[in-house]
Amino acid sequence: MGWILIALISVALIGSVFLAVHHAEIVAHRVGEPFGTLILAMSVTVIEVSLIVSMMLSAKGANSELARDTVFATVMIVCNGAVGLCLLVGSLRHRVIAFRVEGAGPPLAVLIALTMLTLVLPGVTITTPGPSFSPSQLAFAGVMSVALYSVFLFVQTVRHRDYFLPVGGDEHQHARPPSTRRALVSLAVLLVALVAVVTFAKLLSPSIEAGVAAANAPTSVVGVAIALLVLLPESSAAVRAAAHNRMQTSLNLALGSALATIGLTIPAVAAVSLLAGLPLALGLPPKDTALLALTLLVSAVTLASGRATILHGAVHLVVFAAFLFLSIVP
Repeated sequence: MGWILIALISVALIGSVFLAVHHAEIVAHRVGEPFGTLILAMSVTVIEVSLIVSMMLSAKGANSELARDTVFATVMIVCNGAVGLCLLVGSLRHRVIAFRVEGAGPPLAVLIALTMLTLVLPGVTITTPGPSFSPSQLAFAGVMSVALYSVFLFVQTVRHRDYFLPVGGDEHQHARPPSTRRALVSLAVLLVALVAVVTFAKLLSPSIEAGVAAANAPTSVVGVAIALLVLLPESSAAVRAAAHNRMQTSLNLALGSALATIGLTIPAVAAVSLLAGLPLALGLPPKDTALLALTLLVSAVTLASGRATILHGAVHLVVFAAFLFLSIVP
């Protein structure tokens, strides 16, 4: 692929990201929180699942770690990169930012359980050799992931919806919401834009793979690069919300997208692996396990008080920088 074509695809990708963010905010304004952020998180995750599954089938088992690397990269990007940048931007503009502990703690608890179940346990079970589950274990992990994520959605949207509303109200509430027709049009454009993001990301992936090979970097860098591209819409929307002092909305996007990634991706790739007979390695190596544990510990400390400053953002961004650096220089 020529450099001119790569540049054109990159420009189209960036344009699709900004288009997705704009129309996601219109839909969110119409349906209110937390449904608006949930729509964006679910849309991106469903398309991300489709991308991973299609690459698994096309590779025919050649890269059994693809799903693991992408899911792990998504969790690290969201919990450290996106959250850290939101905390930094929000605290720079508003000094101390506030969010609901009851709306941030439970999603983190679900995230801890799901990451340990799907990314850590496969490396320590003894039924099968290597960082993989047996068929029965894989089926159990997939069913439990869907079940726990479904309970989280019920709590977020029905049982305790008020836990996930912005602290002190939302300035968007003072503006007149868009009409139903405009919201439906924006929803359609949002879905098209998200498909375009993943399509352009997939078109760029061969160039990314070639660059990784030329640099003699680990193959897991491909998953990191694809996850970064696919998560651009959510991350951009989360940072914009933080800049307007809507940190709860930012956390809804960040933690919600991380949960959706595991709650939907793991069951999907598990089903494909079982039905197509493809190998699937889910267990993380020791280095990544340590980074995951550090991320979850720092996130628990950050979300414990319901208030955050620039220091919290700096800590998350340092961990994110460590993740990126060690992905290239393991």
